[in-house]
Amino acid sequence: MAEAPGAAPPRRGFWQWVRHHLTSVAATVVDYGLMVACVELLHLRPVPATAVGALAGAAMSFTLARVFTYRVSDAPVAGQTWRYALVSAASLGLNAAGEYLFNGVLGLQYLLARLITSIIVSNFWNYPLQRFFVFSRRRESPLVPPA
Repeated sequence: MAEAPGAAPPRRGFWQWVRHHLTSVAATVVDYGLMVACVELLHLRPVPATAVGALAGAAMSFTLARVFTYRVSDAPVAGQTWRYALVSAASLGLNAAGEYLFNGVLGLQYLLARLITSIIVSNFWNYPLQRFFVFSRRRESPLVPPA
C-alpha cells in the first residue's frame, strides 16, 4: 500500500509522537518551574508569574519542536512562528474548556481535570496541528510572503 505524500513511515511517526510528548514535558517543567521561581524567589504575584512561565514554556516548546521533534530547523521560522501562535492560542482555549467541563461540570478534582484535558488536547489538537500545519515541509505560510 502506498503512503500519502509527505507522510512519515509508521515507525518514524511513532517516534515523532514520542518526541512531541518529551518536548511537551520539558516545556511544562520550564513553565511551572519558572512560575514557581518567580513567585517564591522574585516575589511576583501568581498571575504575572504564570504569564512569564507560560511564555518561556512556549518558547522552549517551539524551539524543541523545530529542532528535536519535527527536525525542520532549516525551514523559514517566520511562517512557523505565526502558525504555532495560532495553534497555541486555540490550544489554550481548548484546555480552558476542558478544565471547565471536567472540573466545573463533572466535578473532578482540578489537577486530575487538567491532566485529562492536557492529554486529550495534546494528542488530538497539538500534535496533529503541529505536525501537519505548523512544522510541515509541504506548505509555505500564507501569512508571510516569500523572501
